[in-house]
Amino acid sequence: MAGMMLAVAAVAQPRVELDRDVANMGEIMFQLPSKVSFTLKNAGDEPLGITEVIPSCGCTAVEWTRELIAPGAEGTITAVYDAKMLGSFQKDLEVYTNASEEPMYLHMQGRVVSKLSDYSGTFPIDLGNVRLNVNNVEFDNVNRGDHPVMELQILNTGRKSYKPYLMHLPSYLSAEYFPEQLNGGRMGKIMLTLDSEKLHQMGLTQTSIYLAREVGDKVSEENEITVSSVLLPDFSSLSARDRELAPRLVLSADTLDMGEMGRKRKKSMTVEVRNEGKRTLQVRTLQVFNKALSVSLSERNIAPGETAKLKVTVAAKYLSKVKSSPRVLLITNDPARSKEIITINVKP
Repeated sequence: MAGMMLAVAAVAQPRVELDRDVANMGEIMFQLPSKVSFTLKNAGDEPLGITEVIPSCGCTAVEWTRELIAPGAEGTITAVYDAKMLGSFQKDLEVYTNASEEPMYLHMQGRVVSKLSDYSGTFPIDLGNVRLNVNNVEFDNVNRGDHPVMELQILNTGRKSYKPYLMHLPSYLSAEYFPEQLNGGRMGKIMLTLDSEKLHQMGLTQTSIYLAREVGDKVSEENEITVSSVLLPDFSSLSARDRELAPRLVLSADTLDMGEMGRKRKKSMTVEVRNEGKRTLQVRTLQVFNKALSVSLSERNIAPGETAKLKVTVAAKYLSKVKSSPRVLLITNDPARSKEIITINVKP
């Protein structure tokens, strides 16, 4: 029996699954730093820790998920290339985790140019006289007191100078523009800052802001930028005893593959939400990232050893109109998995 227990203990370990190990960044503009992210999923049964990420040169700045990644959860490694040299590049990231004594290697490649030959890759959002790199901004894993910053890159495709301006900013968002006046054919950036102290609720907060393309511009779906933030609960005051007795969330699936909608107006699938901890599991917040989804949960307070059923429904008529990927957010009182995302893969 002792031998069997040792064998089981030896098998239990974190395991890394990557969304990709090579990121092709395409053409990027000279002296306009460009960012790329890699997603790491813990496919093992013990917490995963990213201990160090070493770039191959000082031209690349890196950030990564510092807290332990629970089994089934995801972390990110983000690299920013400074683009100070023209020409093709390939840079490497040496990644150390507690899943192996050997490092993993991630690669980023592309070409720095003085003038873009194709705007669609770097600036796919066409607003007429200006183009954006994104029109959906997500502030993920925000703790109370944080002030995270997201960068929007903007290109003036016209001949006249243009002054970027974001309309309908809520009180918890602020923007800075670099440069404030953008000459024709030039690129700039908008730095969007979130003040987490002004968020009113835990979990998901969403809003729409609008980029003015000219003086007196009006709001419309065309110049809309959606902004999402996820505020996490604070477990910093929990004692070791409280953590030992905490609830433990286990999902039957964190990804639902629904295939193609075809002629169906709606499709549904069910996820089991189980509590394998010692105290009642509370699903404090249950939200969706866009209106193509609706959800219902059979029980929000799940006793130890019990299971609730989460039904996820996709409405076909909204799929083509949403800007963010269909996902479900759960905020719970499990300190190890306080935030869980269920990704829905579905085609119109």
